[in-house]
Amino acid sequence: MIARRGLPGAALFAAVAFVAACSTSPTPYTTSSPEPSLSATPTPIALPASPSATPSASAPEASSTPGPPPAADFVATVDNPWFPLIAGTTLTYKGTKDGEAAVDTFAISADTKVVAGVTCVVINDTLKLGGVLAEKTEDWYAQDRSGNVWYFGEQTAEYDESGAVTSTEGSWQAGVKGASAGIYMPGDPQVGQSFAQEYFAGQAEDHFVVLLVGTPVKVPYGSFAGALLTAEWTPLEPDVLSEKFYAKGIGELKEFDVAGGDESLQLVTVKKP
Repeated sequence: MIARRGLPGAALFAAVAFVAACSTSPTPYTTSSPEPSLSATPTPIALPASPSATPSASAPEASSTPGPPPAADFVATVDNPWFPLIAGTTLTYKGTKDGEAAVDTFAISADTKVVAGVTCVVINDTLKLGGVLAEKTEDWYAQDRSGNVWYFGEQTAEYDESGAVTSTEGSWQAGVKGASAGIYMPGDPQVGQSFAQEYFAGQAEDHFVVLLVGTPVKVPYGSFAGALLTAEWTPLEPDVLSEKFYAKGIGELKEFDVAGGDESLQLVTVKKP
């Protein structure tokens, strides 16, 4: 069982609400969802629309902020230190999901894909549960001149035990059917920054907030003194809250549900080109 360094579920929901409400960072999308209560009972988290100096349980007014910058403002490589995407690198994670042993392989390819006029790095992400292929996803990322890594979409497929595709739900592409890119990793993460990572109504609506910068964490791959800790949630699964740790020069170290789920993965190997 993974030792959870973060707060218990109920307390973390309140902490996320407080940090997000205090944030002065813009968010890329319009939202009018109510801000969560700061009570001890977990409540659905919503990305704050009108940050203020103090947390409030009242519903904020809706606001609209820009999406990604123009295509000309993106660079050819993704070298954000917290989420570097170097072609030929493969990160392998092990843990559990849905009560089964899980192995997730995050392979950074040399391929690119143009999405909404932006040339993106292609990631091939494969999940096996109990040794059987459960999901394949192709993800698309690009970095702007300020160092922000934007998530431009994914093509995902779920499989049954016979290897047949059972669902492609969750697939989306920026600029298609109202879908928009979101910030996956800011260029200079600061505590309280909160962003939408993606937006495709009813299919992909993940958000995150930076909780800590420079915290210790240990995974099978190694120990790190200055990790970045974020919390993630989506209004599509309002009772689920997850934490993720990142290390400079590597990317994600581990992720796990702290409320509403049982998924947990830790970095075990990194294969470099």
